[in-house]
Amino acid sequence: MSTRLEEQTRAEIVEAGRRMYARGYVASNDGNISARLDESRILTTPKSVSKGFMTPDMMVIVDYEGQKLSGDRDASSELPMHLEIYRNRPDVNAVVHAHPPLATGFAVAGIPLTRAVLAEVVTTLGSIPIAEYGTPSTAELPAAVRKYIKAHDGLLLANHGAVTCCRTVMTAYYKMETIEHFAKISLVARLLGREHLISREEVERLQGLRGMYGIAAPAPLCADPSELAATDQILCQVLEAPEAGSARLVPDDATSSRLPDVATSSRLVPDVATTLRQASRDGEIRLTYGELTALIADAVKNLRE
Repeated sequence: MSTRLEEQTRAEIVEAGRRMYARGYVASNDGNISARLDESRILTTPKSVSKGFMTPDMMVIVDYEGQKLSGDRDASSELPMHLEIYRNRPDVNAVVHAHPPLATGFAVAGIPLTRAVLAEVVTTLGSIPIAEYGTPSTAELPAAVRKYIKAHDGLLLANHGAVTCCRTVMTAYYKMETIEHFAKISLVARLLGREHLISREEVERLQGLRGMYGIAAPAPLCADPSELAATDQILCQVLEAPEAGSARLVPDDATSSRLPDVATSSRLVPDVATTLRQASRDGEIRLTYGELTALIADAVKNLRE
């Protein structure tokens, strides 16, 4: 890589870190970003530095074994996870790891973002599974990521956060934005008690349109997801998309089994429950900020139990 391109990559890592910090995807020294420089070098963020206040000269260059080649600081302690992704994905040139709050909430609750509800997500990411828990900064985390990374550009990390990868630093960062945006919309839909799922036929049509948008083809949909439990490395995507013939959207009332029944839960603050019962009569939801906060807090508490 030329000096100019290396400088550009350093600047993109700084910009992606600044955006993650500004959006609240990281706090304190959380998160890390890396990018391939060439076949022997990787540029990565330093340890113990806020992603919102990095400068290009802070970056560390390492080889593909994680040995430091240059830089005044130590590389991120999560570097082994990045290296594992590069080993398994020769098409990937950048990796972004963060703790976006809503997506991480799903990861903590053990709920993957695998339901086909947003056409844009189906097109750009497909399925977003949860890699099993591994102690951060140990070999457990790369091993957990290894299982899914060949078929997915974005993963939730159980009780930890999320990781995305793509051809450039900024496109990997944008995938992180997409995951958090999807988590926010999914949470709202589930709190409202229903999601309309995109049919499997429509999912296949959307994936077929990726070439038109210049998006690399995704891994194929899994024919029989039940066979994946004992698989060491998954090479297909599991998307909850019902077969529906000519219908493109399929109402799914089973969402209420994934989140508490907010209209009848006795654990809700009384004012919130009353408001929601009223909403069911007149078709309009009216919540104050305090009521909405109480509702979300109760939903999250139920998810953890």
